[in-house]
Amino acid sequence: MWEEYGLTWVDAGRVVVSAIALYLVILALIRVMGQRTMASLSSFDLAAAVALGAVVGRAILGYTPTVVAGALGLVTLLALQAVTGQLRRFRRVSGMINNRAFILMAGDEVIQANLRRTHVSERELVARLRQAGIRHRTEVACVILESTGQISILRSGVLIEPRMLEGVTGADLVPASFMAVPSD
Repeated sequence: MWEEYGLTWVDAGRVVVSAIALYLVILALIRVMGQRTMASLSSFDLAAAVALGAVVGRAILGYTPTVVAGALGLVTLLALQAVTGQLRRFRRVSGMINNRAFILMAGDEVIQANLRRTHVSERELVARLRQAGIRHRTEVACVILESTGQISILRSGVLIEPRMLEGVTGADLVPASFMAVPSD
């Protein structure tokens, strides 16, 4: 059947194996590079993502860039994405796949170590504060780089329920004056 469309069974197997291998490599690279890698794309980031997609696509298809090979590669990648989504429900696997959330600001103090660790510049942090309508650092209870790469800003004035910071690296740095007393 595959041969009619210019794809042998061996080529089909190679497309599937290549798609799986490259999917795992991309996951590992994003995990190592940090969650900001794909969260908000500048024009340079978009160009790099398009180029990476072209390289990955060519590597998956190899010397058999047929419609069937392309469809098989897409189906394999989408199936891997679906399986990964299901595996995220399990705590152990989720910890391996998802990045951790980090406190970037605790009160009005910028946590430089977490900025470096997450590849977020102070300029980017200040820009995000401006976008949120923050006019002064004292308006900030904490800033969190979420596991998705998005930046969340919790304002001062309303106490933070401790459960909202569970699993966030650096949550202990948030001043107690911004935290609600946990109810038993």
